[in-house]
Parts: sequence; C-alpha cells; structure tokens
Amino acid sequence: MLTGEYKKFYHEIKATIETSRLYTDEIRNLAYGTDAGFYRLIPQIIIRAKDEAEVQKAVILANKYNLPVTFRAAGTSLAGQAITDSILIIAGKHWEDFDVLKNGEAIRMQPGMVGSRVNKVLAPYGKKLGPDPASINSAMIGGIVMNNASGMNCGTHENSYKTILSARLIFADGTILDTGDAASKANFKKTHGNFIRQIEEIRDKVRANKKLADRIRYKYSIKNTTGLSINPFIDYTDPFQIIVNLMVGSEGTLAFMSELTMKTVVNHKFKASAMIYFSDIVTACQSVVTIKPGPVHGAEMLDRVALRSVENADGIPPFIKDFPDGVTAILVETLANSKSELNANISEIKSLLSAYETVRPIEFTDKPEEYSKYWDIRKGVFPAVGGLRETGTTCIIEDVAFHIDDLPKATLDLQNLIAKYGYKDGVIYGHALEGNFHFIFNQNFDKPEELEQYKSFMHEVDELVIDKYDGSLKAEHGTGRNMAPFVKHEWGEEAYQLMKDVKQLFDPKNLLNPGVIINEDPECYTKNFKTLAPVHELVDKCIECGFCEVNCLTAGFTLSARQRTVVQRELKRLETTGEDPERYKILKKGFDYLGEQTCAGDGLCATSCPVGIDTGKFIKYLRSLNVDTPRAFKISQKVADNFSTVGSTIRGGLKFVNGVHTVMGSTLLGAVAGGFRTLSGNNIPLWTPAMPKGANAPKPKPINKENPLRVVYFPSCIAQTMGPAKGDPYKEPLHMVTQKLLEKAGYEVIFPEGMSNLCCGTPWESKGLIKHADQKSSELEAALVKASENGKYPVLCDTSPCLYRMRRVMDKTLKLYEPVEFIHEFLMDKLNFKKVNEVITIHSTCTTTKMGLTPALKTVAEACAQHVVLPEEVGCCGFAGDRGFNFPEVNKYALRKLYPIIEKEKVIAGYSNSRTCEIGLSTNGRVPYMSIIYLVDRVTTGKNKQVNYKKKKAKKQVAAI
Repeated sequence: MLTGEYKKFYHEIKATIETSRLYTDEIRNLAYGTDAGFYRLIPQIIIRAKDEAEVQKAVILANKYNLPVTFRAAGTSLAGQAITDSILIIAGKHWEDFDVLKNGEAIRMQPGMVGSRVNKVLAPYGKKLGPDPASINSAMIGGIVMNNASGMNCGTHENSYKTILSARLIFADGTILDTGDAASKANFKKTHGNFIRQIEEIRDKVRANKKLADRIRYKYSIKNTTGLSINPFIDYTDPFQIIVNLMVGSEGTLAFMSELTMKTVVNHKFKASAMIYFSDIVTACQSVVTIKPGPVHGAEMLDRVALRSVENADGIPPFIKDFPDGVTAILVETLANSKSELNANISEIKSLLSAYETVRPIEFTDKPEEYSKYWDIRKGVFPAVGGLRETGTTCIIEDVAFHIDDLPKATLDLQNLIAKYGYKDGVIYGHALEGNFHFIFNQNFDKPEELEQYKSFMHEVDELVIDKYDGSLKAEHGTGRNMAPFVKHEWGEEAYQLMKDVKQLFDPKNLLNPGVIINEDPECYTKNFKTLAPVHELVDKCIECGFCEVNCLTAGFTLSARQRTVVQRELKRLETTGEDPERYKILKKGFDYLGEQTCAGDGLCATSCPVGIDTGKFIKYLRSLNVDTPRAFKISQKVADNFSTVGSTIRGGLKFVNGVHTVMGSTLLGAVAGGFRTLSGNNIPLWTPAMPKGANAPKPKPINKENPLRVVYFPSCIAQTMGPAKGDPYKEPLHMVTQKLLEKAGYEVIFPEGMSNLCCGTPWESKGLIKHADQKSSELEAALVKASENGKYPVLCDTSPCLYRMRRVMDKTLKLYEPVEFIHEFLMDKLNFKKVNEVITIHSTCTTTKMGLTPALKTVAEACAQHVVLPEEVGCCGFAGDRGFNFPEVNKYALRKLYPIIEKEKVIAGYSNSRTCEIGLSTNGRVPYMSIIYLVDRVTTGKNKQVNYKKKKAKKQVAAI
C-alpha cells in the first residue's frame, strides 16, 4: 500500500503511463526488483517505461516529491547498483531501436539492445562492439556502458569509455541533452550555462593539479571502475564530451541515457584459440606477462576450481577431469587479417611460450565450431561456479585488477588469502592479459561470526589490492554498493572529493541511485544480502544471473524464468520461517497466473543458462502438485484410456466450428466467439480464423514386401485430428501429404497399430500429469518397437514437440526423427527440388532449436524457395500446446516482433513443424503457417524409382490399422 509522497507520485504518473506498466504489487516488486547481484532491496514502485517522454516525466515527478530513482536495463549487474527500495525505472524491452551509421563505422542505439544483438546487426559490415563482457548475450548496451563493462578482449583500448561518441541524456531536473546534436547543445548552454562553466572549472582545476592528474592517468592505465570516471577531465577538452564520458561507469547516478552512439571495431575474419594448461597459477600468470607484447588479443585464466566447474560442458576435453590440483588454464586468442598472418601469430605465440613447460602440448584451433565452445564456456564460469555452491549460501563475486608486472605475485597472494579464510570452493579466473581477475566464493550469513568473516576478508582484500599493489578494487563490474565504502581508500581524499563534486553538480538532491558509488555508510556492503533459500533441486543451482531471460518468452510480460525462481525462493523462506503469512498468501496467489499459468514450459531458458536449469520443467513439477487430486486423476485417467474417442470428439467439434465459420465468416464469428470468451471470464478458449478444421483419420495403405525402403510413420494426435484452416493454401490433412511425400521418395509407409489411441504424452506432461504422460508414451513406444521391428526401420513423427518427448523417454534403439531432420537426412537425395520464386518465412520451434535442427530447417527451406526469412529475435511462439487457446496474450507477446518483419520482407507464407504453433504464428504473423512438409511436397518430384519390383499377385501386407 503506497503512502505519503509515493502515493502522490503514483497518482500523477498514471496520467502519463498506463497502469499495466506501473507495478506496486508484492509479487512483481519482488521479482522485478531483483538483479544478478547478491543484495536485495524491494522497490515501492516499478515503471516499465517505453519511451523517453515517460522517463522524463517520472524523473520530473521524482524531483518534485524528492523520491529516489534507480534505472535498470537487463539487471545482470553484480555489485548492487541496479536495486532500490524506492522507484525503479526499467528501460529494456521497449528500448531496442538502432541505426547503423557510416557503413558500420558507428551505431546509434537505445539502451535496451542486448550486446550480442548489436554484434549480429554489425556482423555484415565486418564490425562489432568494442566491449565484450561475458554477459554480452544477456546484458543490454545501457548497462554495459553505464558500468563500463569491458570483458575478455577489449582491455582499456576498446572499452565503452574509448568507443562512446555521443549520448542523449535526461538529467535529474528532467532536462534533455543530446551531445550529438548541435542545436541541443546550444540550447543546453543557454539553459544550463552555469553547469557547463562548472564542468570547465573542474577540468581546469584537475589539469592544473599535476599530482592528481598523474594519479588519474596511473589509475586508469589498467582497468578501473572504482568510483566515478574522473579521467574525462584530463582526456577531453570539450565540456560536452566530458559529460558523455562521465556517464561511462556512472551506474545511473548522474543521468539517464536514452540513446547513445558508439564507434565500432573490426571483427577479424581470421581467429584462432588455444586452451593452454600449466601446472600452477603462478606459472600461468608468468606466461601471460611473457606473451602480452606478442600478437595476443585475449588471454583468459581459469584456475583448477573454475575448470572443475565446467569440465562436463560441451566442448571441454575429458582429460581435464584427470588434472591434479593446481593446474591452471590460459585460454588464448589471436586475430588476423589473413590466414598466413594467423599462422604467423600462432607460431610467434608458441615461440614466446617455448620456455614454459605445459601440462599438455599447445594446440590452436581456427575452427569456429571448436573455439566458440571454449569462449562460451568461459562466459559461463560465474554461473557454473555458483551452481556448485552449497545450497542456501550466497555466491559472491569480486573483481580486481593489478598492473601486469605484479600479476604473478599478486595472484598468488590472492589465492593464499582465499585459502586463509577457508573458502575451499574459491575460484580465481578472468582477463589475465589485462591483469584483471574475478574471484568467487560462497558465503553463509546466517550467523554473526560468518558476517564478521566476510567483513574481515574484504578488508584484507582491500589492503592487498590497494596498499600492497595499488591496483583496482573494481575493474569492470562497477562499484555499486559492494565497493562504495572503499572508494576513498583507493583514490585518496582529493580524488574522492572530486567525485563527490561531480555527483553534486549532476544530482544536487542526491535522488539518482543514492547509495551507489558514493556512500558514507562504511557498513553498507554488509547490509541487505539476498537469501537463496532452497526450493527444489531443479532450480537450486540458480544464482539469478539473468542469462536465461534472453530466451524466456514471458520476460518483460509476466515473469521471467529467473523471476519465477526468485518468487518461489521467497515463498519457501516465508513458509519455513512462518514470517508474514499475509504476504505469503499474496505471493502464492499472484504466482498462479504470473508464474505458473503463463509459463510456456518450453525449456529454452536452459539453452542460455550456463548450468542448464530448465525452469519450465520446474513449473511442470509445480503443476503436478496442483493437479494431485482424486478428481483430476480420475479425469486424466479416463482421457488416457479413451483417447481414440476423445480424438474423434475433437475432430467432430473442429468440423462443426469450421462449418459455422463458413456460414458466418471470420468477422462475425470472431466477434461472437470473443464475446462468449469475455462472458466466461476467459474460460472459453480463443477462436481465431487460423483455427483448423477437423481432419479425417489416416488410412493405411498396403505395402510392398519387396521394397526394403520403409519408414514407420506416426501421425501425432494433433495431425490426426487437426487439418488446415479455412483460409490455408493447402487443403489436405498433414498426414495425407506426409504419406504422399514419403511414397514419392520411394518409401513404403508403415503405421503403428491402434494409432488413433496413441499419444506421446506431451499434453499430460505440460499439465503436470506425469503418470498418465508416461502411460501414453509407453503405449506408443510398444507400438513403435513392433512396427519398426525393434528399431530396424526409422520412425517419423510429423510434430517436433512430440518427437522431442519421444526421444527423451523412449527406448534408444528406436531411430526417431522429426520432419525437418527426416527430410534433410533421408529425402533430399531422393527428390528433385524446383525452387519457387516466393518469399517465405520459417519458424524454428523450441524443440527444433533444442535439438539443434534450425540449420537443417533453413537448408530444407532454401532448397524449396528463392527467398527464405528466419526472423531475428523471434523464439518460442508461446502457444505451448493448448495453452495458446486459453492464454493468447502470451502468444501475442512472444510474437510481437513477427509481423513487422513479415510485412517488411513481403512474406506470403510461413512454414514450421508443429500444428498448434502454426495456429498462433498464423494469427499473429497474419500469413498462413503450415508444416514444412507441405512446401517440400509442392516443389518436389520423385527421382527415377529404384523399385522395379516383381509384381506379386499374393496379397500385399497391410500396415496395421
């Protein structure tokens, strides 16, 4: 319940921003208020702003009512800089516009663009972003710049500070300044002349102070994000460029950045990497010092514990498991403009390392499919290590930098310090080439002595890094709340006062992210720790890093995969402690729709989670608890036992509705059906013109015993009941077209016995009814084993999600294929393809993606059509079996970016491999989507048949009915 000034703020802001994007409820304030760091504050109000005008209004009102404001993009920061107990403004999903400038030499963009997306946009120009943090696949450019996140290869020469050109800013008083626009700068000079004069005065004062200026140059000769960036006062003369560069690393404490322009860097075509193993950490560091002058563009260190955390990852050689304690890896990358230059670089690096004894021979690879796995593994070290922590402990990551000559000794000192405090699972890894290491340890804060241990350890880290080596306490993760009490010690009184003066100039009321970077509370780093209560083994490894969110279709709509875990942990904590039962009830009730009902359960979150957490699987577990009632069990059992009857009923119902559609037309039926759905409280499923008509049941044909080319074809229950929609370009049911295509390629088609009663079990599994899901998959498995003669013949299922479950739960002797895979492997060499001159689009379902078959889908489609569009940033469609009928808003949100692409590319039809997905895609894409099998059948003819079999008068065997 809002009170006081917050209530007044909310009353005014809702006149500008629709209430659906203003959160004040318990569950979303908890979920959206959480970031990747190890602190927690819960906001009073969350604003999901969609444009600059909304942020400006919010800032003006916050200034009016003296209420603190914090800005956030992706929420992947680690030091407590993106949390608040006041007003949180999120600028993510709606802030993704961009313009590529000067043929790729620069790019102007909004802060919500994910870093890896920016690089995809720049790839055709041979360019990329300078900063390359490990979180680049999840972190957004606004956060990357505001934290001065640098990453693995950019060092200090290509980081955000060095590559930012201009920015569009909203100041604490609501004033907008675009430093890339002459008119905006001229106007700002008129309205804020004193501000500009003070910037110039500070600049001149710093430059006149040789001792301070030299100190600044020395501190920024290595990575450093401790405190505000004060190097612009010596690096730049123009006050507006000083303002721009002050933003870098300011963590939202000076202004809001609504747009920025950055220069790009070359994305070299020729690359090679090697994982080089040394017997101990000191030798590894010494080798980095040796190769730094050479043609090395990246050198990442992983100590033995870090290696242990990723030893089961795809791409890591098995011999790592046998390494003794102490072995340390250096992942080296070299870049070049030609193959010959690359080979020369490799030879030079090997020569530089010739004096060092390595655990294994040095082997470079220039194959992207090999070295990309090394770098993906490196990016996932932090979450992977966090996943190994003892359940219930807090995973803490620190981020320091040393001058390169100090690296070997300083690293050993750091390793000994970690051991001194008993952090047996402590990990050291990171950007060795820049003297920048991250170290991770897991801490319990349940007892006062454990908190004292942490405080004592941090003070010794401070003494080691600053007093002994004069390094950086924060190199790239930002100061946040975590290192705010240590800023003065690192920089000294004079530089710290300079930072305070800058803060006072930009934010005189201290309303922009107060407590971050500048914080006079010496104990602030020991307060408001996040608890990670154990919930279930499926999600307990989660450290809430947010890497999953880029692939979670409801992120920014209801709850993301990360946020579902956050809420469940808080529910578990409240349940265990008995604290605040009313809040427990509120969170539990809110989770039903936001967390459970709107989760598609597609599992794509696991594909970007470094430890493979499938939150969808966890939600299905929760559903199983909710349906664990005698009534639900009885209904489920009846459906499972009488599935053929259920299928016939659905088929008849679809035929009836299609008849009504024919009579009434789309507009009238849509209005009537929508009205009934509204009156029912959305309990009646959604009808759209893409709703399929009923399909007649498949009819097996006689097979020729003399033809050895056979396939077992299982039409999914969906394909057996659902045909094309009224307006679809193809009129035959999918099972009929599939059978025709297989025969065209020379196959005899075998149907499993009793197929009208068979199902893979997915409909039950998605609802948490695991027992009956397994019952149905077991029945299907037995029928397929028999039909395939114990795996002798391949088995084709025409629906990708069904096949995915079949592969997971069935006998491995069965050779199971989904449509794209079967066409790609077995049919393309048996058919003549004639491309049609059409622009088509394809959709890779979540299961197609998880099975790694998107490239095969693209290959098949490109064999059929001249122009194939695979839309960027369109992942799982969100239809999720039958959930799209009941929760169409999820499907609509998941596909919000689809139609603009279809319209732009002038697409006339779409193809995929799941009928229910195709319903949602047709509805939201506004072009018909159908199975890729239809397209392949249309554009192909059979090659000369190899089957001049002797005709037999004897009865031909009939595939089972």
